[in-house]
Amino acid sequence: MSENYQGKRPRELGISFGVLPTGKNNAITDVKGVKVGQVTLIDDKKGMRTGVTAIVPHENNIFQHKVPAGIFLGNAFGKMVGYPQVKELGNIETPIVLTNTLNLAAAIDGIIDYVFSFEENDSVQSVNCVVGETNDGAINDIRSRFVKREDVLKAILEAKDGPVEEGGVGAGTGTKAFNFKGGIGTASRKLPDNMGGYTVGVIVQSNFGGLLNINGVEVGKALGGFPYQKEIESADGSIMMIVATDAPLEARNLERVAKRAFMGLAKTGGVASNGSGDFVIAFSTNEDVRVDHKADKLAKQTMSVVRNDDMTPIFIATIEATEEAIINSLFAAHDTPTHDGRVIKALPLDKVMEMMREHKKISLQ
Repeated sequence: MSENYQGKRPRELGISFGVLPTGKNNAITDVKGVKVGQVTLIDDKKGMRTGVTAIVPHENNIFQHKVPAGIFLGNAFGKMVGYPQVKELGNIETPIVLTNTLNLAAAIDGIIDYVFSFEENDSVQSVNCVVGETNDGAINDIRSRFVKREDVLKAILEAKDGPVEEGGVGAGTGTKAFNFKGGIGTASRKLPDNMGGYTVGVIVQSNFGGLLNINGVEVGKALGGFPYQKEIESADGSIMMIVATDAPLEARNLERVAKRAFMGLAKTGGVASNGSGDFVIAFSTNEDVRVDHKADKLAKQTMSVVRNDDMTPIFIATIEATEEAIINSLFAAHDTPTHDGRVIKALPLDKVMEMMREHKKISLQ
């Protein structure tokens, strides 16, 4: 039964992805300084199943010590906040907040409250909040706009390092993927010293469609889907993918990294349908490439960054971690009631594991 596998990540069950080793927690928080906070809002009597996930790049005042970033729009049927300024200036000055489509305003308010809470920022009059979203209206009564600015602020303030809860939590509480319950998923890769020794971490909010593929096995097709009817007709949805690394990268190469996350999405069977918002945000936590907001006038910034010729291992790490994070989000999910009386089923892990064994995709531990 699926219950025998609940609570276990694919790796714990012998399913591995790619060739690079994971970080300690196989999570985005393996990147030094990165913290994740989540607020989960559930009240089935109200039709409430939604929440907030906050990714904090470092523990200092982010507005004063901005991090370089790049964004890739895989398919832009979405309402992400903050993209133009990141594209123009190549940095992020706030935590990244994920929530649902109709609660962008609450997320912005919460982030502004956080930025204004720092005494150093007492003269700040403009904040480029970065907010990602997916539409959780299939499960959550999205028009009720349950998320409030206080929930956003709480997610940011309570962000922590270490293991990250996955599945139907935070911004993934009301999401679905491949017609199964989706949610939050995370993974990481640690490059060997001869490849730079850098860490790459990914967190996703999975809420999209396609024909599910796990480690090369056409799971979606085997579970009753077929590529010219049901799965294509129901492929709309969205995904937010956040990539963090401690590698010293500038915005241009971070955008290149973001593009590789999309390749990880493709490996799972995502199709970036017409009605899907598929966004990737990549940032570097390396202190040497941060931008000091209060630098002296005409000050010049010099930095040492990874050469183009040395980017390939980071690309591979991003692809592998994104693929695994998406599958992790599905394995951690549970059957979930919807606001209109239906139930979104979780991935049937017993059947999936049977397929993995048949295709010799289980590694002996």
